[in-house]
This record gives sequence, structure tokens and C-alpha cells, in this order.
Amino acid sequence: MKILCINARKGIGDQVLFTSYIQAISKKFKTPVSLLAKDNSKAKDLFADDSHINEIIILEKDMDGVGGMFKLTKDLKKRNFDKIFIFNSSLRYNLVARLAGIKSINQYPLFKSKDNIVLSAKIFTEDIINKVVSTEPNLIIKKTNNNLDKNFKHLCLGVSASGPTKRWDINNYIKLAEKINDKIKCKFYIAGGKNDIDLINKFKNSNVGKNSFSFEKMTIKESLQIISDCDLYIGNDTGWAHISVALKVKALTIFCDSPVAAYGSYSSKMITVEPEGVLKGATTHDTLGKDKISFDEVYNKSIQMLN
Repeated sequence: MKILCINARKGIGDQVLFTSYIQAISKKFKTPVSLLAKDNSKAKDLFADDSHINEIIILEKDMDGVGGMFKLTKDLKKRNFDKIFIFNSSLRYNLVARLAGIKSINQYPLFKSKDNIVLSAKIFTEDIINKVVSTEPNLIIKKTNNNLDKNFKHLCLGVSASGPTKRWDINNYIKLAEKINDKIKCKFYIAGGKNDIDLINKFKNSNVGKNSFSFEKMTIKESLQIISDCDLYIGNDTGWAHISVALKVKALTIFCDSPVAAYGSYSSKMITVEPEGVLKGATTHDTLGKDKISFDEVYNKSIQMLN
């Protein structure tokens, strides 16, 4: 039996959140599945060692949108899938599945505009497999020995974000690292890419810079090994936070301008900090609260989670 799952969301975090559901489908039908995903979701890096997924099909730009329907259809048709599981409400993917001759089509209700990303996937998957599925994501990697110095606590700092309104100021992270380091000796791993080089350099040039290492020259797959050995993630609501949780690392996640109800409440490993003056659990994409995050709250929770 050949099975295709589609998660066409573009974010790394959005891809991570679906790991337990894709794995559950693979287990139900006792076969590895193929996954259709966008390249910037980094699915190839995230699932490189996961035996539940035997193939990542990249949704190329010329396969996206209405204009790419026929190219995508042609690509899927030659693969002869028996079943497809579509983790969205798009009529386009439903039509592609039909045109590709896939007999068993499973999908969210069509034209559903707003949803809780985690709960919708959970309900969809549980209806298929007739079994409860945990919302806890699970990234599977083949562990290597990083030989991290046991005389230090190892902190992953998620200074990056998908936009400036979701990013706590880098000066706050520097101040936080300095204050934590005064109490607990730490090594800091700066989770950011080439687009974050200014933030990374500012941290490296600070008083705690000598105890830091950054990910800007690493692939996502390479960074997974280091994150998995960290004692704590502290940072913005971004893909790095969700990767940390999926690697069973505790995450203190700062929600400045994104929905905590969806992205901050699915895992026991994640503790959240939200803007002061905003109703708990009510942050959205329009909260614009990066200047209302309590430094003392972030610091105190960091110390608690490290002890």
C-alpha cells in the first residue's frame, strides 16, 4: 500500500507540529508514508532519520497554486498512491488527488477557513485511526555524542523569528544571558540563520559572547543534534521552539504576536510568557506585544526551569 500525506504549510514549526499525526497514520497502516511538503518547511532535514516517512516530495513553486495543479497531478499520478491524507481544507488538493487517480481520499472539511492547527490535525487523525493521538510532537533522530561540557548548563536561545513583531529584542537576550550566567554557568547556542547574522554578531560581541555558538552555518539537521542535548530553550515563538519540544527539551517560549492557544498549549514541555496587560492565552497575530514582555518573568521562569 502506498500512502501520501500532505502538509503544505510553509513554516518549520508547522511541520514539526504534525509529526505525531503522520507517525500515527504510518503505524495504523503498517507502512512508511510519503510526505508532500514545501521546501522551506525543512521536512527533509526534520524527518531524515524517521522510518515512518520514506519519501519527502517537495512542493515546487511551479506546482503550487491553481497554475501548478496539472504538474503536481502528473507527478503524483506516476507514483500510484492508494490513499491520501490531506491536512488542510483546500479544494485544489482534493481535485489533484482525484485527477491523480487516488481512490481513498481523506481530508479536512472543505472550505474550513479558521482552525486551531493542532486540534484540527488531532481530530482528523483520530477519526482515521480510531485511537487517541498525543499532541506531543516527536522528532526522531540518530543521536551522536556532542561531548557537551557537563560543568555548564546548555541553553538554546531562539533569537530568530518569522517577523520583527514576533521577536523579543536582542538586547533583552543579552541581558538575560548575562544575568543567568551570573547565577548558573552556561553555554549559549544561538538559534538563527543567515538572515539573523546581525543579531547573532551582536550577541557574540557581548560579555557572554565567548560562551556562545551559533547555528547560522549549520543545516537544520545538524542543529537537531545540539538542541537535543540542551537543558533548556528560551526564545521567541518560532520553529526552534517547536523543534526543542519535539526533541524532549523544555522550552520557555515568548509569545509577542502569535496565537498562544494554538502554538503554546500543545506540549507539557512548553512554558509560555505573554505580554503584560493581555488576557492569558489570548495573544494573536495582531497582539504586537514585544515591548510588553516582562524581563523579570522570563528570567525567573528560566532559573526555575534550569533548577
